[in-house]
Amino acid sequence: MNLDFRYQNPTTIYFGKEALDNLSIELKAYGDTIMLAYGKGAIKKSGLYDQVISILKESGKTIVELSGIMANPTYEKVLEGAALVRAHKVDLILAVGGGSVIDCAKAISVAAYCEGDAWERYWLKFEPVDNKVVPIASILTLAGTGSEMNGGSVITNENMKLKMGRVFPSTMNPQFSILNPEYTFTLPVYQMVSGIFDMMSHLMESYFSGEDDVTTDYLIEGLLRSIIHSAKIAVKDPKNYEARSNLMWSSTLAMNPIMGLGKSQDWEVHMIEHQLGAYTDCAHGMGLAAISLPYYRYIYKYGLDKFVRFATQVWGVAATGKTKDTIALEGISSMEEFLKECGIVTNIKELGATEEMLPLIANSTVLTGGYKVLTADEVLEILKTAYVA
Repeated sequence: MNLDFRYQNPTTIYFGKEALDNLSIELKAYGDTIMLAYGKGAIKKSGLYDQVISILKESGKTIVELSGIMANPTYEKVLEGAALVRAHKVDLILAVGGGSVIDCAKAISVAAYCEGDAWERYWLKFEPVDNKVVPIASILTLAGTGSEMNGGSVITNENMKLKMGRVFPSTMNPQFSILNPEYTFTLPVYQMVSGIFDMMSHLMESYFSGEDDVTTDYLIEGLLRSIIHSAKIAVKDPKNYEARSNLMWSSTLAMNPIMGLGKSQDWEVHMIEHQLGAYTDCAHGMGLAAISLPYYRYIYKYGLDKFVRFATQVWGVAATGKTKDTIALEGISSMEEFLKECGIVTNIKELGATEEMLPLIANSTVLTGGYKVLTADEVLEILKTAYVA
């Protein structure tokens, strides 16, 4: 391994068709008041809401509900939840939904008892959390972000037009997470495939960085091949349990965050997409996909050998008699063909971006970079390519 690291992950995972049976056992460790945080009603249509409410009541818990958490959770919603936590002295936040709901729960946890403005302190200045936090747990209904087993929280400040991510220490991870692949069956295919590219992007952000030939690279390649295989099955048969269970677990592994250990990582695609999302409110995975193609075609020469390896080891591109540039570009083209096969968006215009937005997005992007740190002008060129793709 090229870089030193410390790894700790305290989240307990319950995985499978009977995973929800463990909720009542876990609840014994927490106080009387539980905040149930969820989105805009999908869990009520699926019947999961009634199941969870029944378990909470049977466990003797007082239930405080926070509903309506949006796909790109806003700081305003975080403050609404934080006020409820303080008013009802909530002992545990139970997030039922996808990564957005879980991210919002983490943000509520750190913001509820923050002295001063939590957005400024924890998302802009990245200050260490020095106040009381409320433990959280999750029941996952959408695979993609890995938020069920990490400390990440991405929040949008609508007033500032900023979408910012923060990875809190592992103490902010969900205490436990319940993963039943069947809970993802009712998702529209659009959301499913958006989540699929989200998990792939997490892996590629670690893979395409300065340290090569480390154990993590081999793990990432295998996980990407697994995702590609299962995605093709799930697109044709969304209720295929084996495919959906493999995708759910792959998503957790992709960002728990063991797949980034020993790597400096990139995250430029995510930084650009965050600002695209701040302006368009687009599905995160779709935005990542539309940006990834022009981004990787722009930077591949700076990490040429790794892009060659990506092409041959992940996509099965034949290398004989070809230049490295040809092999690398064939790998990116293979990814593009996969995206189209799955119905994943490959241009940002379709996601609601306008030409007028592009300079604003470029100039507000937080620049990081792996093989190459971009300038705002270079980000703009990538956005223009993504717009007309």
